[in-house]
Amino acid sequence: MRIVSAAALTLAVGAACVAYGTFVESAAYRVRRYDVPVLEPGSEPLRVLHFSDVHLLPWQRRRLAFVASLAGLRPDLVISTGDNLSSPDAVGAFGDALEPLLRTPGGFVFGSNDFQGPRFRNPISYVWKTSAKEAGEAAVMRPDEVREALASGGWLDLNNARGTVDVRGQTIELRGTGDAHESRDKYAQVAGPPAAGTVPLGVTHSPYSRVLDAMARDGVRLVFAGHTHGGQVCVPGYGALTSNCDLPPAQAKGLFRHETADGHSCWVHVSGGVGMSPFAPFRFACPPEVSLLTLTPRPE
Repeated sequence: MRIVSAAALTLAVGAACVAYGTFVESAAYRVRRYDVPVLEPGSEPLRVLHFSDVHLLPWQRRRLAFVASLAGLRPDLVISTGDNLSSPDAVGAFGDALEPLLRTPGGFVFGSNDFQGPRFRNPISYVWKTSAKEAGEAAVMRPDEVREALASGGWLDLNNARGTVDVRGQTIELRGTGDAHESRDKYAQVAGPPAAGTVPLGVTHSPYSRVLDAMARDGVRLVFAGHTHGGQVCVPGYGALTSNCDLPPAQAKGLFRHETADGHSCWVHVSGGVGMSPFAPFRFACPPEVSLLTLTPRPE
């Protein structure tokens, strides 16, 4: 009887955790704030809004309202690191929600779900392997329409591309790659030292070491990434069990210093993400989030 009671209690606790993660925490949106010393000495601070992994479905009104509210943070620069939709029918709603932000300078890259929609996977399998190169994605998405919406206000398409934006009198150089999780990254197309007088920043969807290493060696000061969902299901007091890439789970979200084997380094910010796959629509000890990073002068 004790074994039966313990099993019943375990099932009840598990069901309660799933219900909490699905109906409560999945919509407990947060804004995280960080200071990052990457500007030239004497420069005025800049505020960068970084969002990722919205995974939007057209009927998710609370998520749409949260995205629409982000313009109220009044950033100087906006960075999007992909996996915007979980349904091709959400393109219009996503563009409408972002419209106030599109008036701010920005840049974006895509993740795999910007090309092909999610399909069912056993979420527990992420603990012992990544989801890379699993075939048979369900819906074909509409990346050209998403690209057009994001670029409509002047945001730079940084998928294996490089460009500059002027932000409050400072020239920001942005370089990005395609999704390394799906081997779409072609860093050679953006490689090389930054232009003189610019603040070099990097943008990629999946924070694989090969991309971070290459950017650090080229002098990029801060790299923005997403993809990990912060681990999505975390252990309270411990953190993420997986990063779904080759970074350690402790770096599944947040701001940290990345070091290469040959002594180069850069700051990296990995967003915990706004959404998740509709086939695993829950979070635990890992609320959905965006980040507002204040870029400050480096020490002299």
